[in-house]
Amino acid sequence: MSTTGSQNSIGFQGSTRAGLGALLFALGFPSLLTWAYFVAMADASVEAKWGVYGLGKTIQFVFPVAWMLAIAGWRPWASQRRGGGSTGTSVGLGLALGVVALVGMLALYHGWLKPTGQIAYAGTEIERKIRHFGVRGTLSFLALGAFYSLVHSFLEEYYWRWFVFGQLRRRMPWGLAVVLSSLAFMAHHVILLVVYFGWTPLAGLFSLAVAVGGGAWAWLYHRTGSLVGPWVSHLLADAGIFVVAYDLVCPMFGG
Repeated sequence: MSTTGSQNSIGFQGSTRAGLGALLFALGFPSLLTWAYFVAMADASVEAKWGVYGLGKTIQFVFPVAWMLAIAGWRPWASQRRGGGSTGTSVGLGLALGVVALVGMLALYHGWLKPTGQIAYAGTEIERKIRHFGVRGTLSFLALGAFYSLVHSFLEEYYWRWFVFGQLRRRMPWGLAVVLSSLAFMAHHVILLVVYFGWTPLAGLFSLAVAVGGGAWAWLYHRTGSLVGPWVSHLLADAGIFVVAYDLVCPMFGG
């Protein structure tokens, strides 16, 4: 996806009240969904959790494009790329950022978190959650990891960078839009991380890392006008998370 050269062609048509409401909804809904699934429904049945998760994710990822087409008058066939870069530049920078994130994550895990046992509690919670997804072995875990790394990461980039950051950028300086969109991106991860790590410094550290990553991907999208680079970088970061998660839960697979 790319942005257009005209603000009103894909924007919220100025500063309409409806447009502001749509933006506020987009900023807050992922946190509400995460809280509902991981906190409010912690003791609910697997079927109920799947229902809420599936419905919530459908609303989250359909809403931006539905709004843009039906309300904001977006015409994708008339879009033009914005930004001073290219897809090649986007991919190159995205790969560099992603490799740094992946290597840093694995170094932190194997060099500090695993030897000191500070992440052991998260393994129990991760095992419980992936069982809710029907994961019972290595192949199903790899399938889940592939879905989140390849598909879900792109959907999040489309949602957070193309839509949320893109619309904030139309209302304020792009640097402030980076900060606000990244904090909102971090917010639902805070809930998730507290579930896995409790109210600990680790949860705070990882939440900050999420915000930094979101900021880097928003900057890259602003710089090149392409989602490919942010997606590649996000993909590698998510892959690193699943590599760590597998090492934590491999005993449940007999590893």
